[in-house]
Amino acid sequence: MAASSSSSSPPTAQHRPDNTAFTQQRLPAWQPLLSAGTVLPLFFCLGAAFVALGLGLHFSSATIQELELDYTGLGNSSCARCAQLSLRANHSTCTCRLRFSLAQDFPAPVCLYYQLSNYYQNNRRYSISRDDQQLSGVASSLRNPAQECRPYQKNATGIPIAPCGSVANSLFNDTFQLFRVPSSGPEDEIRLDKKGVSWWTDTNIKFRNPEPVNGSLAQAFKGTTRPPNWQLPVYELDMNDSSNNGFVNEAFIIWMRIAALPTFRKLYARVQHSNGSVGLPRGNYSLTITYNYPVLLFDGSKKVIVSTLSWMGGKNPFLGITFLVFGIACILTAIVMLVVHLKYQHLSEAD
Repeated sequence: MAASSSSSSPPTAQHRPDNTAFTQQRLPAWQPLLSAGTVLPLFFCLGAAFVALGLGLHFSSATIQELELDYTGLGNSSCARCAQLSLRANHSTCTCRLRFSLAQDFPAPVCLYYQLSNYYQNNRRYSISRDDQQLSGVASSLRNPAQECRPYQKNATGIPIAPCGSVANSLFNDTFQLFRVPSSGPEDEIRLDKKGVSWWTDTNIKFRNPEPVNGSLAQAFKGTTRPPNWQLPVYELDMNDSSNNGFVNEAFIIWMRIAALPTFRKLYARVQHSNGSVGLPRGNYSLTITYNYPVLLFDGSKKVIVSTLSWMGGKNPFLGITFLVFGIACILTAIVMLVVHLKYQHLSEAD
């Protein structure tokens, strides 16, 4: 009987791998020899570096001055009436005022943030309810929004919504005006700069307006409608600056960057000041708030934060504490290993 095909026969020369260092696994290799003399200095150096960096971040964050103003409207606060009106289905615009004092100067730059709590922007169904193609100015997505935007893809009559989705529909729309209250005379309004507050990559790359039609941005959005919760169309978000309208409106861009935690703050504006002058001198101030955004429905809260900045940005004690904890952990680990090494060193020498 004929023998079966020689599956175990040696490979011919043409089937053999090339005689190279790579195919024959003759490449040079380096393997560290972990010993007490190499590991202990590494742990001590890393620990010292982490502790030094953590102390720098911690003290830098501690020098930042902040003032938090809660205007949720609970109890007998000045915004309580507005908070109750916001619970109604078709509530009218309500305005309230908060008065506060600064005991010391707030050096420039000074920023205004708004903070929301118990607000889960990281909910998966909420966070994907958007159309990034539409937000980048693609005309086809403007007329045919993505399915992820439902139920805010089209209105009841089938007109596409721009911008579509739950994230855009829930845009934060409270506004703030800051005044300085002198001991005598009228109040002085402090100008707030709402430009240049978003990430450069978002404003110049990620978010783009569709091409204007006959020089008109409104004509480019013709055939679309605003989200249900908006009072104005997207091309009229900033009536004072035409370059800050549409999908490149910076307040809209900041809102569309999803927050990771249920309590978050977002940059609203920077306080404009003359070169070399103090951002906000100590004294009395008044904040006029246009109260539009309802938060009592989900047991949330709203705050305005007046804050200075440092080289590391806004106040963030968590980062410095994290570096300190890791640095101390490295140093303690190195001390334990050093004690163990000294105690059992004679055993390794005996071997």
